[in-house]
Amino acid sequence: MSDSSTFDNNQTDDNSRIRELIDILNEASKAYYAEDHEIMSNFEYDKLYDELLALEEKTGTVYANSPSQKVGYEVVSELPKERHPSRMLSLDKTKEVDALVSWLGDKKGLLSWKMDGLTVVLTYENGELSKAVTRGNGEIGEVITANARTFVNIPGKISYKGRLVIRGEAIITYSEFERINATIADIDAKYKNPRNLCSGSVRQLNSRITAERNVRFYAFSMVDPEDAELMESFENSFTKRFETLTSLGFETVEYKPVTSATLPDMVKWFSDKIPSNDFPTDGLVLSFDDTAYGKSLGTTAKFPKDAIAFKWRDEEAETVLREIEWSPSRTGLINPVAIFDTVDLEGTEVSRASLHNISYVRDMQLGIGDKIRVYKANMIIPQLSVNLTKSGNFVIPDKCPACGGATEIRNDNGSETLNCNNPACPAKNIKLFSLFVSRNAMNIDGMSEATIERFIGAGIMHSLSDIYKLSEHKDVIVNMDGFGQRSYDKLIAAVDESRNADMAGFLYGLGIPGFGVANAKLVVKAYKSDFEAIMNANEEDLMEIEKVGEVLARDFVAYFKNETNVSEVRKLLEEVHFIIEENNREQDLEGFTFVITGSLETYPNRDALKKEIEDRGGKVAGSVSAKTSFLINNDIASNSSKNKKAKSLGVPIITEEDFNNNKFE
Repeated sequence: MSDSSTFDNNQTDDNSRIRELIDILNEASKAYYAEDHEIMSNFEYDKLYDELLALEEKTGTVYANSPSQKVGYEVVSELPKERHPSRMLSLDKTKEVDALVSWLGDKKGLLSWKMDGLTVVLTYENGELSKAVTRGNGEIGEVITANARTFVNIPGKISYKGRLVIRGEAIITYSEFERINATIADIDAKYKNPRNLCSGSVRQLNSRITAERNVRFYAFSMVDPEDAELMESFENSFTKRFETLTSLGFETVEYKPVTSATLPDMVKWFSDKIPSNDFPTDGLVLSFDDTAYGKSLGTTAKFPKDAIAFKWRDEEAETVLREIEWSPSRTGLINPVAIFDTVDLEGTEVSRASLHNISYVRDMQLGIGDKIRVYKANMIIPQLSVNLTKSGNFVIPDKCPACGGATEIRNDNGSETLNCNNPACPAKNIKLFSLFVSRNAMNIDGMSEATIERFIGAGIMHSLSDIYKLSEHKDVIVNMDGFGQRSYDKLIAAVDESRNADMAGFLYGLGIPGFGVANAKLVVKAYKSDFEAIMNANEEDLMEIEKVGEVLARDFVAYFKNETNVSEVRKLLEEVHFIIEENNREQDLEGFTFVITGSLETYPNRDALKKEIEDRGGKVAGSVSAKTSFLINNDIASNSSKNKKAKSLGVPIITEEDFNNNKFE
């Protein structure tokens, strides 16, 4: 491929296949190394990997997250500043579709998403990413080259060898935003929106942190290249520039050609897609397709004249405020939430909106029965726009809805907030509730952390045993926003199903400091599934159990000496029934530790083989170490990492057939 002009659909198809292979191979690697199971054979992996290498060689496109690349992370003390060669102006804006139509006139245009992230400028030289700079204030940005190299979808290498400068938006998807927030226990430390998270991620001093955030980049323009031949190939068409970017391996913002006649329908087409989008947007951008014409218009002091931004006019609805719900959080902060008569906004039913803090409630002069107007900010987040009545008759609760403890008004950076001071408030122990209902504990499906927080905030769940009394609050739950009869029925069914409990899972779910699932299984086994004996265990006996040291034993005994804990456990024991599986199997594998890898033939899955080993007194570990007795792998000759590790440590590798025939002693 020449430096400039030969960009075709074949390369675009090849780049799509490259991205597909990267996703497949990275998923396989994650399953193998992080989750300890295989979703494809080594042969299949190697075949796809070779195809990827061949396509990367053919196209010259190599993405940062390709398994062929080893990203070297970089830590810096500060981000250096750099002045942009030319000032990056912001766009003029309108909320009127008619204004867009008038602006476009008789010209052809391109309508595209205005993504809500952080604008980044990439520079490629000799086919490699040489520099990345944030927009900053439009004149001076921060150099983030090491961080940009970790963006999951940008090419680290491209086929074009000349100098190329590309502008685009770095974003974090909603699903990634939710994944990251789910790992943060403190509700007030959670990120407010994907844009804030993206900005912080892109501007990290440690590029490893950026890599963990799965930042994506979507190109939206290309600075005029110095290469006359490449410039000529664009034919003064913005569309041609987008096509060239795509052929080089970049993902671009989604765009559609428009005329004045088709523009209104296309605006609606974009707006209809917003609810299903996994990426944040704050409007659309309309550009002239004829780049020479757009450039000839020049700029104003603030805006370029070749493009204009469109913001959706927020749809408002009038309704009546029926209640202010005070919702406690794990930090002790009690957040006010407006409950109003349901209205339809942007195609969805809305009946709740955050009121932020006491100062906001006071400023809005809110009161029960007030007529209010509500809208969805950026078509997503319900907000109050105005209070038409302003009765101001709201009442600040003097008791916490979750625990009944006294509340306190505090001044937080100029804003008044309501707080609960009770350290034992259940709202502050959401992590314990989440642990109890988790898969390895009581396995109550549908009881998410957000649901737990809402139940506690509504005052219907104070302790773990209250989980088994949720049916007494059916009316409250069914009428919660996002619930309903069907969700309620599924939740109660899951709660009832958990009443038939595994003793080790129950013990683990109590949240005894330091005790994981493995420890709980060992304790249950040592005490022969006698829960009364477990509750009365002493430190000396516990320390006789493998992997239970002095600290764990002390904390375990202290937990069951606490009268409050014992009282709660007794209440739970009235609600659950332990399923005790009799194990009369010969303990012929006692003292052996196995690691399982690869696909199985006679067992339906690894859990079945694991159970077989444990029933016979053996142990199963997730990784090969010097303590491993045998590695079970049907592909003994493979060059997998576990096989290599086993061979280096002298650990015998046996097949499933060897195990079944006891050929391992």
